[in-house]
Amino acid sequence: MNEYTGIAASPGISIGKSYLYIEKEYSTPIYDIPEAEIKSEHERFQGAVNKATEEIKKLQNQENKALSKEESRLMDSHILLLNDPDIKSKIVKNLQEKKKNVEWILIQVIEENIQKLNALDDDYLRERATDLVDISQRILRHLLFKKRESLADIKEEVIVVANSLLPSDILVMNKKMVIGLVTDTGSRTSHISILAKSLGIPAVVGLSDLSGQVVPGDEIIVDGNKGKVIVQPDKKLKHLYIRNKEKWKAREIKLLDMKELPAITLDGKTVKLKANIEFPEELESVISHGADGIGLYRSEFIFIKPLIFPSEEEQFIEYRNVLEVMGKKSVCIRTLDYGGEKITSAFREKIEENPILGWRAVRFYISHPEVLKTQVRALLRASAYGNLKIMFPMISGAGELEKVLVMVEEVKCDLKKNRIEFNENIEIGIMIEVPSAALTSDILKSYVDFFSIGTNDLIQYTIAVDRGNERVAYLYDPFHPAVLRLIKMIIKEGKEAGIDVEMCGEMAGNVYTTVILLGLGLEIFSMSSFRIPKVKKIIRSISFEDARKLTETIMNLSHADKIEETIKTWMEEHLDFDLD
Repeated sequence: MNEYTGIAASPGISIGKSYLYIEKEYSTPIYDIPEAEIKSEHERFQGAVNKATEEIKKLQNQENKALSKEESRLMDSHILLLNDPDIKSKIVKNLQEKKKNVEWILIQVIEENIQKLNALDDDYLRERATDLVDISQRILRHLLFKKRESLADIKEEVIVVANSLLPSDILVMNKKMVIGLVTDTGSRTSHISILAKSLGIPAVVGLSDLSGQVVPGDEIIVDGNKGKVIVQPDKKLKHLYIRNKEKWKAREIKLLDMKELPAITLDGKTVKLKANIEFPEELESVISHGADGIGLYRSEFIFIKPLIFPSEEEQFIEYRNVLEVMGKKSVCIRTLDYGGEKITSAFREKIEENPILGWRAVRFYISHPEVLKTQVRALLRASAYGNLKIMFPMISGAGELEKVLVMVEEVKCDLKKNRIEFNENIEIGIMIEVPSAALTSDILKSYVDFFSIGTNDLIQYTIAVDRGNERVAYLYDPFHPAVLRLIKMIIKEGKEAGIDVEMCGEMAGNVYTTVILLGLGLEIFSMSSFRIPKVKKIIRSISFEDARKLTETIMNLSHADKIEETIKTWMEEHLDFDLD
């Protein structure tokens, strides 16, 4: 028996036989192409692109295959990538300059783009390199007349074990027979994770070299809740996991039964529970978990090309699609939070020594107003199709905010001048995620329609701790008295001004901070959608008055560990269900 720990990518527990899926590598030839054959070589490339496109469309149109919105959307994005004019123009240019066969040229162009994406310090953007690998392999297989092993041919229940899985692998696999996914590579933001969640398949990724340790047919346990994989478990552990699986499944069904119920305390206090998302593929999960709307939509998802920002029209279509899916429920889209460690290479002027405190978000907008104006214009146009709210990140004071709001007004005036429809009463808000914004929330509240507390950065900046630094990560603590005092201040100022105060940081979905936040007066929580049912159950199991009294006691405590201990003890005494 061997136990491995990776990244919990999709919740649930599965037990079954391993199916080892290792892609067979084949060499790409390289040879010179005479000038006279360059045109025919390009035509050969375009023919392979056309075949790959038809291949995806055929999969989309299979009558016996019901695709989820996430799967269909992913296929659409791959069709767009297959026909990306930027990639095609580079293929033509390299053919003319290097005069090599198009298979080799294709690999060079794709590898160049992948390197640019991998250089970005952003998990989501780096994971988009997987899409480039996927579409390039589709084209390459047609150029070389190769056929790939397909997960569609699986005939019995198995757990797929692989070094990596391409999005197309998951799209075609026999979903009735694949009961678990395990990969050496991947992250929480990879397509594997997204699609596994949407399909309800337990998955663990980032296991380093597990595929090299597994033999086909090995019995495997996949614990997608804790990110664990057990190979050849003993009988005692297997029986324990069988019981845990049954308990978990029953609990999840019971929690999802509350989907249509409001988040209301025992004494009648109602709060809203919204969802945080990073990409459109998560919308189905938002709806299935009963979210009251989207409290944070990180718009970086559309800015995936390393050298080119998306056009206004491309952005407009994406935002409109999200609003149409969500109907009357509000969707809060945060404007681009690029800069510092997440800056696109299109605007990288120099490497910053301390990017977290550097040129990012609003500071980036002021240097490149055209980027913000294009995005705001697309957002305002989309606002005619649903309940849209716009939110600006990393505001540190009134001076920055004023400059941004002037740009918004300029865009509004231009839309009116050209008689383009938009919601003239659209709500504009800011993220409060730096101490200077929290401490001047009494000033900032007069400029905006709502605050959204971004606790991930607020905690980091307040305690002066780099959460990515293993040496000091233990100091990153949501129970720190300074953090709680700032949150209390922000909520108080918002209430006095009559504006909504939301929270979209990880703290909003932390079951152990739910009662504290409720007691501080927070009325709108936004979190990962799968956390909503449990937070809702907590809220429906306690009274607001009890939460308020507990919070009063907690606010007088001086140590974070004492605060955490007090809240956990209180919850054990007042709640009759498991929080893990």
